[in-house]
Amino acid sequence: MAENKTKATAQTVDSFLENVADEQARADSYTLVKLMQQASGCKPVMWGTAIIGFDSYHYKYESGREGDMCLIGFSPRKGKLSLYVLSGFEGQEQLLAQLGKHKIQGVCLHIKKLSDVDLTILESLLKQSVIHLKKRHA
Repeated sequence: MAENKTKATAQTVDSFLENVADEQARADSYTLVKLMQQASGCKPVMWGTAIIGFDSYHYKYESGREGDMCLIGFSPRKGKLSLYVLSGFEGQEQLLAQLGKHKIQGVCLHIKKLSDVDLTILESLLKQSVIHLKKRHA
C-alpha cells in the first residue's frame, strides 16, 4: 500500500509563508494561523509542502489504509485560501450560511480573502470542527 505523502514535516511555517508571493494571501495566512491556533490549542506545523496544520488525528479506512493528518489546516493556493475544516458537525450548514462569500469542495472551504467572510462566524466554525473531530477520533 502506498505511503501517505501528506505528513508533518520539519519545515517552518514562517519560512513557508515568507515565500507566499501574494501579499494579501500572506497577511490572511498569518491571521488564519492565529485563529486556528486559538481554536485548536496547538502550534502550527507544516504538512507536506503546502498545508499548515494544527493538532493531528489517526485515521484507518475499511480498506486497511491508515495514517495521520492534521485536525484542521489550510493552504494558501493561487487565488484562494483552502481551509480543511469541514467536519460535518451539527450546525455546520447554518454557520456556512452566515459566513459570507465562499465555495465548498469536499472537506475544503475555499475563500478568496478573509475580508469576504465574517471572522466571528469563521472562528465558531473552526472551534466546532475541532470539538467534533476530537470526539470522533478520540
